[in-house]
Amino acid sequence: MKKILLVAVLVCAPSFAFASFDQNLQYGSHGLAVRDLQIFLASQGCLTMNPTGNFFGVTRQSVKCFQGQHNVPTTGYFGPMTRALANSLAASSTSTQSQGTQPQGTQKQQTFPATPPTQGQGQQNQQPSATATSSDSSQYSLAQAMSDNAQLSTIAFSGLAFITGSAGADTFFPPGKVADFFGFQYMRDVDTAGYGHNTQFLTRVANNVLSILTDDQKAKLIALAKVQAPKYTNFAYNRFLVTNAFRRDLTGDIPAGSTGLSTSSISTYVGDLYKTDADLSYNRALVVGAIINSFTGTQKAYLAKMQFNDFTTWPDVPENAAIKQGLSNSEYIALMTYASELFSWYKGSVVADTYFCPERHGTYFGGFYMKDYPAVGNNDYFISTAETGDSGKGFLDTLNADQRAQITSIIDAQRPMLAEVAQIRATVSTELRKAMTGGTPDQTLIDTQIERYGELDGAMSALYASRFAAVNKTLTDTQRATLVKLRNLTVVPTGAYLFSTPVAMPTIPNTDFMFGVGSAPSSEGQTTPPATFTTAANTNPPPGQ
Repeated sequence: MKKILLVAVLVCAPSFAFASFDQNLQYGSHGLAVRDLQIFLASQGCLTMNPTGNFFGVTRQSVKCFQGQHNVPTTGYFGPMTRALANSLAASSTSTQSQGTQPQGTQKQQTFPATPPTQGQGQQNQQPSATATSSDSSQYSLAQAMSDNAQLSTIAFSGLAFITGSAGADTFFPPGKVADFFGFQYMRDVDTAGYGHNTQFLTRVANNVLSILTDDQKAKLIALAKVQAPKYTNFAYNRFLVTNAFRRDLTGDIPAGSTGLSTSSISTYVGDLYKTDADLSYNRALVVGAIINSFTGTQKAYLAKMQFNDFTTWPDVPENAAIKQGLSNSEYIALMTYASELFSWYKGSVVADTYFCPERHGTYFGGFYMKDYPAVGNNDYFISTAETGDSGKGFLDTLNADQRAQITSIIDAQRPMLAEVAQIRATVSTELRKAMTGGTPDQTLIDTQIERYGELDGAMSALYASRFAAVNKTLTDTQRATLVKLRNLTVVPTGAYLFSTPVAMPTIPNTDFMFGVGSAPSSEGQTTPPATFTTAANTNPPPGQ
């Protein structure tokens, strides 16, 4: 009922008696004033979403739209000049309506995103394409993620992070990017409440799911977390070889007999690394699919009230302290990941599973650290969704024409690889969903497709690393100072990260083979991490974390 009422308010927005806007609003603002602004922007044809009271990327773009319509500087900041204009228009609209001069039936109608066609399991056999979109949101789709602008912004942001960062920052990596075929990224990107990138988002949905599972269902999920947590640790450790080789290339630490990174060697290595991703994905689908197939009517009814794309419909359920205390840090992180993605998989669709955000690939350059570090340990923190685009543009603007061409030409070079990635994700997502209806996914298909996925990710990442190194060699002192300032984060880790958990930098095997010198280890991509690294992963999570 709440969603229906909100839509009704928006549809009737032109006859809304607007209160005057008496405060400046900007990215990150919250409250009723923001909600009133969103309703006003909808009446001006600049916003097509339910009012949330949260001022983030969509609202900022809508303010720019309004400013552009009236020849006001398009800053996205709702300051004195824009407020005065809005107040004038709102007063005029209210006056006109009170005088009855607007003929009945001529009100401007707004079109808003419909409830997504992703509830339950009815869409599971839908075959997506690289241009697939959803009615959840007009701004998030696979086509948008793969667009030249989205890719260039993300790559440029990675370049800034890499050149101004450190080896430790490169290792920071969200665990949700591993085995990510369960729709969670899409769910957070299309959240109409604006909480998709709030630190409460995953915890809120996971606590709800755990609260309604039977003891047997919880036991299966916990057992899965205990079995797979060490595999996540292995995956994290084996990424260190890639980050090490890329930073060696950046700093000129190239082995004798080599001219730089070997794309084929890195592609093969990352393909072998992704064998772990395939194992995690396949076995998670089996376990979570079985749990979904055992849902009771009561459980289904509970989840039916929780909307896929609306955080505000998720009850605030307390954390299960007993479960947390019985698991290691890595096991608990895995469990919470599985619980949250159980919901997104069950309520989503193959389109949601196939979707990826632009920053999904080339994850070895410290971009996640630069953007997410301020959120670590901060409850109810909103991670900026505009920082990537803004900082990426700043990076490109700092470069000269030749340097900029090194980055912009990446887009055409990676285009065929990115297209193949999209098709692989569609194939894998479709196959994994068989587990939700009592079927058995083809494990061989999953293994071969995800290994190829890794090869493509490795090749694209090697391309980025080589271009970043080429730019780095030609930067002037003035450019470097500008980039450091643009980074806007003085903290640079001296240690490393096991996903997002600080650890000491482990011993890393020789990476000369990634430069085409010598032979790759027989266990490439699957090397057992040192005991100290494994111990760090098993440390119990601190209270409240």
